[in-house]
Amino acid sequence: MKRVALTDQAAELLRRLVGKHGPLMFHQSGGCCDGSSPMCFPDGDFLLSEADVHLGDLDIGLSRKVPFWMSRAQFAYWSHTHLTVDVVPGRGSGFSVEAPEGVRFLIRSRLFTDEETEALAVLGEEGVQQRG
Repeated sequence: MKRVALTDQAAELLRRLVGKHGPLMFHQSGGCCDGSSPMCFPDGDFLLSEADVHLGDLDIGLSRKVPFWMSRAQFAYWSHTHLTVDVVPGRGSGFSVEAPEGVRFLIRSRLFTDEETEALAVLGEEGVQQRG
């Protein structure tokens, strides 16, 4: 059971960005700038803490994965949703690595089904890993 996925277009962009920047990571804080837009950084450039949870790794192919983190406070609001990272034309106002490409990442969400919610409960801790 996965909490986060990505579209084919987002995976293609991430492969190109990994070629330019090396390993990447996502963090979604729900804070300033683009608010709830996911921010993509070179892996390790965004400092994580106990206030963050790991929702999973996005498989972009070529044996590469991009970890997706979210602030615990934001997760409290979104714990009942499946997230899909997508990409659209335009520039966000954040510091995410895709900004110079003339596109921006965004989140599409849907509610988990009852079956998915039960599957997450079996995983414990609602299917996330705590930082620390």
